[in-house]
Formats: sequence, C-alpha cells, structure tokens
Amino acid sequence: MEPVDLNTAADACAAAPLLNCLLREVADAEGAGVHRLRGSGRLLRVSGGRRPSDPALRTADGWHRLSHTELVKLTSDELRQYTGVSNDELPSEIADSRDAVAALLTARAAAEAPEDPYLRSEQALVMGHPYHPAPKARGGAPAASWLPYAPEAHARFPLVMLGLREDQVAEEGGRAAADAVDALAGILDGPRPPAGYRSLPAHPWQLELLAGRPGLREAFADGRLLRLGPTRLPVWPTASIRTVHAPGADTDLFAKFSLDVRITNDVRRLWRHDLLKLRRTDAAVEAGFADLRGRTGSGAVWLADRGYRTAAFAFEELAVLVRDGLRTRVAEGATPLLAAALAEDFPGSPLAAAADPVAWWRAYLRHVVPPVLYLFARHGIVLEAHLQNCLVAVGADGLPVQALFRDAEGVKLPGDIPRAAAWERLVYCLVVNHLAEVAATLAGHRPERAAELWPAVAEELRRFDAAHGLPEIADLLTAPALPAKTNLLLRWTRADGADARYLPLPNPLRG
Repeated sequence: MEPVDLNTAADACAAAPLLNCLLREVADAEGAGVHRLRGSGRLLRVSGGRRPSDPALRTADGWHRLSHTELVKLTSDELRQYTGVSNDELPSEIADSRDAVAALLTARAAAEAPEDPYLRSEQALVMGHPYHPAPKARGGAPAASWLPYAPEAHARFPLVMLGLREDQVAEEGGRAAADAVDALAGILDGPRPPAGYRSLPAHPWQLELLAGRPGLREAFADGRLLRLGPTRLPVWPTASIRTVHAPGADTDLFAKFSLDVRITNDVRRLWRHDLLKLRRTDAAVEAGFADLRGRTGSGAVWLADRGYRTAAFAFEELAVLVRDGLRTRVAEGATPLLAAALAEDFPGSPLAAAADPVAWWRAYLRHVVPPVLYLFARHGIVLEAHLQNCLVAVGADGLPVQALFRDAEGVKLPGDIPRAAAWERLVYCLVVNHLAEVAATLAGHRPERAAELWPAVAEELRRFDAAHGLPEIADLLTAPALPAKTNLLLRWTRADGADARYLPLPNPLRG
C-alpha cells in the first residue's frame, strides 16, 4: 500500500469546505465543474462533487492548478473585490485551520481510537463543518498547546479540580444541578475540597489560556480559589471541543466549559447572558419534550442542561455547565452516534452498510424530523438541530431507533425572534445543515437510489402536517429556495458569530 502523504491529505481536507463556501457564496456555475467568480469574473474549475477538490484557475496559458496557499490568496482577492472591504484576519485563520488538520492527521495516525462507537463518532470530525472556511482553526496557537485536548486526535485527559470558597460561588439549577457538579469529582475520582469550599471542575486548556490574568492570580493568592489537582480518571472531549463526556459505571454526565478560542464563528465562552437564561430555556424545552412523549409516544430525548457553577469574580471564564448523560436516556440495546459523524462518513458508520438505504433513511427521518417540528408547531420553540447537536441511536441492525437533541444555548423560544425568522432558522439547521448532508452521504454510497431520498423527506413533512398542522410546511415544499448560511461572508465582514445571514439555495423538496 502506498504511504499516505499527510500534507497532501491536509490540503485536500482543508480545501473542500473552503471551496464549498467560495462556490456557494460568491460564484455562479458555468457547467462541467467550472464556476465564474463574481468578484473578478475569473473562472475556477473544481472536481469532486460535494467535497470539491483540485481547484484550477483559468489563465491565458490554460488551467493553473492552485496550491492551498494560492487558493487562500484567490479567496481573499475575490472577497475584497466582491464586498469592497478588506480582512487580514480570515486568511490567517484559514491557514491555521489547514495546519491544524495536518497536526490532527499526524496525531490520529499514532493514536488509539476509543472502543466505544459513540466516542469514536464524537471524535471523527477531521474535516468538520463542510461549509465553513476555517472549521479546524484553533486560534493560531502552536499545535502542542491544544492537541492534548483535541477530540479529533482521540484525546482524553483529566479535568483540574479547583476549590472555590463558598462565599464566591455563583450557580443556578437548584439541588439537582449542584449535585451534578459535585458528582463530577466522584465520577472521575477527583480530589475533594476542604471545609468552606465547593468543587469547581475546570478544563485544563482553559486554565492555561487564563494563566497570568491578574484576577485569577489574585484569587489563588488570597485563597478564594484553590488548585486541588487533577482527577484520577479522564474525560473524553466531544465534537464541540469544550464539552467533555465523563462516563461512569452507574451514571454519566457531560460538562461544558468556557474556552477563550475562536472555533468556527465564535469565541467559545459560556457568556453571562446565555447562562442567566439557561434554566428558563431548558425548562421550556424539557416541557416540550414531555408533551411530545405524552401525546405521540415519541422516544426522542432532550439532554437537559441541568445548571451551572462558576466563580462570582470570573463568571464567564470559570463557568462549568452540566448536561444529562446518555446511560439512562438511550433506548435499551441501542448505540448513539453523532449525526455529524454520519455526514462525514466515519469508519464503521451504519449508513455505509445499510442494506436498503431508503428504508434506513425513512427510519432516520421518522425519528429526527417530527420532534423538531412538534416543538415549533405546539410550543414555538426552535431547536438548533444541526449535525453537531443531534445524536441518532441505532439498533443492532444499524437502523435508527431514536433521536437525542442537545444544547440549550442555541435554542430560540417564542418572542426571541419573529416567527418567520424562527422558521427560517429551523429550516436552515434541520434541512440544509443536517438532512441535506446526511442524504448526500447516503447518495454517495448508493447513487442508484439517490432520487428517492428527497421525496422521502417531503413525505415525512406532509405526514407531520396532516397529523399536527403546520402551515409553513406547504410553503416549504413549494418554495424555490432554501436558506443557506453564508459563513464565509460572515467571517470576512466580521459579523457577530450569532448573526445568521442567508442566501437562497435551490430547494430539492420542490416538486
């Protein structure tokens, strides 16, 4: 077998999402893999379908194959001409993402993947978001500083247990949340705090990023904060990087931390405003799922964000949010898998092995689609049901049997945004970001059945409308276009990470 050239593989892996963004947001198809760039009018040729590769620019001397560095420069030139604004930050971020991919591929080649299929799926996203220009950027830091905490490198590591003086504790979520935070120390066999202090689990990378900040130095010096030491047992970082899984013999939990690093569109901090509305949001979603189960018998699950604990003097920096684990929530005998890993086609995916891809797809839709539509139709709640926020549990035969949803931070409640904008967000997350990617992966394995996939989606939407009534579905099925988020233009124009702007994408549901 030929040895794998990791640099070539890194270039290809990093180029695909960048080209997806470039072609979707600032180019027009000319046919046969050729696209006209709107900024300059130049022609760009690619191959590879949904994971474009081999970019070449038309010149006076013919087609010139672009290196990754040349592709980044072309992207910058085009965006400057198309938008009329400059950005010296994004090109560096794109290059950082490519270098991170190279480091991850090298680390994965020497690492041992977890035996648990669920953990393997959470740690499978080497390419990452297929429509983001820099999905693997890590803030420009040297790889040695973040690789020990990278899920894509099959990392596992202990948390650092801090002791927080009781008069400095800020928390919300009641007794259940407080017990869950304290339980992390027990699950991971961590050191316990002395009298007058409470446990505060911390992500070691975040502590390294905060090292030397005056407020933290003073808190350690005057005794408000104690460093108790690492836990004896490790946690496993999940696809979001800052959320870790702590599997226990009797129970398990997820813990989400602040991480002062820009990953995709946002600096991944637990912001005060999100924490302060957490319980209201989570309680509304839990009530919606309870209603769903009671009225329809659905087995869909919401992994509740139980609450948080932090230090009053470092509210966002040291916050830890505790989320329900999987052990008691997954259907008996089923294996949960991250939906994003199915779309990235990770090794061992049941999607690739499906004997009847359309039957597999119908089962997938039956479990994933109705809960999202039900919470919107009955409660006005928009789940952020994109690929990284959804788990799909499969039975021994590989068929989907349950959907699990997570992350209250991205949820929109009635009144947060106008209904039309809420529906647009739901359609983008569920249909464009999620279903379109899984369907395309399935079609790649079984192209002879590809024409049956989108009619199955339309059928599931009609079935829900007939059973529960959702006027927006009729318009969705006949609309000429779906909303596609413009991540490249958002980053180039330095828009707020939460500011969603969309462009029209041809609607595969129509007709």
